[in-house]
Amino acid sequence: MNEKNRSAYLIIGILSLVVFVFLTWLIYLRNPEPNYPAWVTALPSLNAMLNGITAILLAWGFFEIKIKGNKESHKKIMICATVTSGLFLISYIVYHQFHGDTKFLAQGMVRPIYFFILISHILLSIPLVPLVFTTLWHAKSEQWEKHKKFARWTFPIWQYVSITGVLIFVFLKLFN
Repeated sequence: MNEKNRSAYLIIGILSLVVFVFLTWLIYLRNPEPNYPAWVTALPSLNAMLNGITAILLAWGFFEIKIKGNKESHKKIMICATVTSGLFLISYIVYHQFHGDTKFLAQGMVRPIYFFILISHILLSIPLVPLVFTTLWHAKSEQWEKHKKFARWTFPIWQYVSITGVLIFVFLKLFN
């Protein structure tokens, strides 16, 4: 492994760990604000929209590179997907800063389905941050074989996490 990759992997690892620890603290260990502005209630809808847009962009970017072989279009679309995911993360943090965790209240058969989706979403979102950063790093540094190697894992996980993010919102809206 060359020194540039070693340094990039170290930075990606540290940043990913910081994100994971911060989100764990924010969502599960910290008490939310008791009184929050009314606009905070609109953030879950925004988050679902950003996740949906990301999923569409990911599929489009995959189509551009795999079907059409259009590298330039693929690059632009994947940058857009990264931006929408980044905006999602900012909005998600703001929402949880004020509101805290949302409990799922429904009972019956929908409950285990929801929790399967939620738990798989959370577990797959943990490696997603370092996977996205590593895949982007290899693209930026034009290490195409490594980029493809990581993208084979990053794409389906990112797509799943984006789609299940929308599904979690839908379940909470329909059944809570």
